[in-house]
Amino acid sequence: MEFLFNSLVELITQTATNLPPDVREAMAHVLDEEQPDTQSGQALNIIASNIDMAAEDEQPICQDTGMPTFLIHTPVGVNQIALKKAIREAVAEATRRGKLRPNSVDSLTGKNSGDNLGTETPVIHCEQWESDEIEVKLILKGGGCENKNIQYSLPAELEHVGKVGRNLEGVKKCILHAVWQAQGQGCAPGALGVCIGSDRGHGYFLAKEQLFRTLDDVNPDPVLRELEESIMKEANEIGVGAMGFGGKASLIGCKIMAANRLPASFFVSVAYDCWAFRRLGVRLDASTGAITSWLYRDPARQLDKMARSEGFPLTGREVVLTPPLTAEAMRQLQVGDVVIIKGEMYTGRDAVHAHLMKNPPPVDLNGAVLYHCGPVMMKSGDEWFVKAAGPTTSSREEPYQAEVLRRYGVKAVIGKGGMGKKTLEGLQECGAVYLNGIGGAAQYYARTIKKVLGVHWMEFGIPEAMWHLRVDGFVAIVTMDAHGNSLHADVEAETGETLAGLVK
Repeated sequence: MEFLFNSLVELITQTATNLPPDVREAMAHVLDEEQPDTQSGQALNIIASNIDMAAEDEQPICQDTGMPTFLIHTPVGVNQIALKKAIREAVAEATRRGKLRPNSVDSLTGKNSGDNLGTETPVIHCEQWESDEIEVKLILKGGGCENKNIQYSLPAELEHVGKVGRNLEGVKKCILHAVWQAQGQGCAPGALGVCIGSDRGHGYFLAKEQLFRTLDDVNPDPVLRELEESIMKEANEIGVGAMGFGGKASLIGCKIMAANRLPASFFVSVAYDCWAFRRLGVRLDASTGAITSWLYRDPARQLDKMARSEGFPLTGREVVLTPPLTAEAMRQLQVGDVVIIKGEMYTGRDAVHAHLMKNPPPVDLNGAVLYHCGPVMMKSGDEWFVKAAGPTTSSREEPYQAEVLRRYGVKAVIGKGGMGKKTLEGLQECGAVYLNGIGGAAQYYARTIKKVLGVHWMEFGIPEAMWHLRVDGFVAIVTMDAHGNSLHADVEAETGETLAGLVK
């Protein structure tokens, strides 16, 4: 198997950096359908540019490269122990090359392994088949969309939906509710894999397995085919829109299967994936490990550019922010304003926020911009370079954010998906704003980071450390202002009413 290692590294690299053609086509359709001058239209334009940048530079589409999950079929007689060992070695090498972010964290100690290896990481499922080739499929599903997976136990009663029974109509209501509850935290427009039935654990696995179907395939079961088509139509009437900004497209795919269940149990398991739907596969020669063919893509096919224009279309109405910021300046901003940041900012996610509750920051954060981001970083000599740096889901910082604003004087927070009532009150009290970046746009934002000025708390691991950055041209949208207004709360309420009307 002399070529196995290199074949696996190439599979991981292409999956992380090159969106498959079926997903590209779905996103191109969404881009053409959305009004370009809306917030969703602006977000989609950045997403399209980011897809092009990632493919051109062979860098991660999104900085959150997720939990690498492999589905493998081998001929009888292939040593699966050796194959799993090669996969682990390839994952570590791809991490070393900056194609994967080091994401494997010990659940007991909180320590990051640094190479994406650890207990049950990566996830590997192996089965035998009667073909004479090895098939390896890989999906990279980030934490933001993984957190929006949801499982329903029927009968149930759901917000905006009401009573849900043990029938196909009840299943449909659950799936539409799953689209609504993800909002912008799952980086809409998303894709769903759904399993009707099975048990709790296997149902989630079967739901995730549905994400290995292409978005343009047709379900062989006519009942499920009709359900998929109905979900696609009605989900896009809910109005969640790109990044939860409100708009025409909330879903780019819905794939459903049904499995037998116990009489006492009726589960509907939903695996939610974001627009950065990274899924590829290869067939390998079982004796050499060389790639004989690709799944989901044709490397010889020249793909069209996604972007309709260069980067973010500027109007001249954007507000330039140069930290340190003041409460007076932040109170002049309103929900919907587009800002361009030029100057210094700091990253801070889960570990940083929790640490700040008991410890002072290593720098002066008065007037600072705090970016919810876990970047992909590479070091050359003594200098660090950013390889990918999009925003992470901000809702995880809700328990801490208002207190961080009060104690340390932070005046702008950047993330995605919005935050809750407690943070909104903190913004109003402190004269600060929440800025929504475009989730998954890791290359677009990496290009605005001109220099890494330093790093603090490296013991938390690369994604969780506090990085000191100098940026120029960093674009974001005010979605929570210092006057008590929240675009996220408004869209959630409006789409909830629409959902209620759809399921009557």
